[in-house]
Amino acid sequence: MSFLILPSFLIQAVTNVTALAQVDREKIYQWINELSSPETRENALLELSKKRESVPDLAPMLWHSCGTIAALLQEIVNIYPSINPPTLTAHQSNRVCNALALLQCVASHPETRSAFLAAHIPLFLYPFLHTVSKTRPFEYLRLTSLGVIGELFSYGGALVKTDEQEVINFLLTTEIIPLCLRIMESGSELSKTVATFILQKILLDDTGLAYICQTYERFSHVAMILGKMVLQLSKEPSARLLKHVVRCYLRLSDNLRAREALRQCLPDQLKDSTFAQVLKDDTTTKRWLAQLVKNLQEGQVTDARGIPLAPQ
Repeated sequence: MSFLILPSFLIQAVTNVTALAQVDREKIYQWINELSSPETRENALLELSKKRESVPDLAPMLWHSCGTIAALLQEIVNIYPSINPPTLTAHQSNRVCNALALLQCVASHPETRSAFLAAHIPLFLYPFLHTVSKTRPFEYLRLTSLGVIGELFSYGGALVKTDEQEVINFLLTTEIIPLCLRIMESGSELSKTVATFILQKILLDDTGLAYICQTYERFSHVAMILGKMVLQLSKEPSARLLKHVVRCYLRLSDNLRAREALRQCLPDQLKDSTFAQVLKDDTTTKRWLAQLVKNLQEGQVTDARGIPLAPQ
């Protein structure tokens, strides 16, 4: 039997890394404990929010430690009086966003996501999504809150179907769709992008698509906002945002009633070459756009010259 002899400097390096990891671990435990005390909470929020990407099991640690989630919710509720009238300061916004960053971590983790939804924690964030102030503290607050909702759909880039169905079923019992539509209409580009991503994920689910297309009012509200976004994007292009908008339209076209309506209301900018330059290197979005146009042409009644006839 042969043994691998490691050089002494490598042994020392491994020992140092292990010791450092243990020290970091102890600091994580300490900061989690400090969340329970109002005197030490602000610094603990800051330090833990910095570490959330490098500690894979931080979410279960937060969720199962005594009083931690209650402390994070207290941080959120403490901000409510600053929403109306809108007096939120940059310092307040940064502090509550650190708390939201930790909730984002809990929302995305497979071990804590279901419990997070069962506790209806996303509802605590909806008052932030209702705000309309354009100041930086409010915009940062809305964007981070949307990020928590968006994280429900992803963990390491993947989400099993049963988990996604659970997320959709929960969101459809709340007012998330009109809240996202409002932000899609008037938010910053980043907030619009995250809000449109959330709507896209809802539409990609069969239950979500059926819900939005169930009544003309729901469909027309979504179509109206998407149309306004296309018009705005034709003036101020954003390839990232356009990608989500096109995907939403394509998914809507999978519903027969929505497809019929889209034949009348799809913006001309998606039919001509308005976005040719923006999409020149984006083969995926170009393919989606071509498929959308094809879907709307299929089954359409035309006259002898091939010109679509208006519905009777």
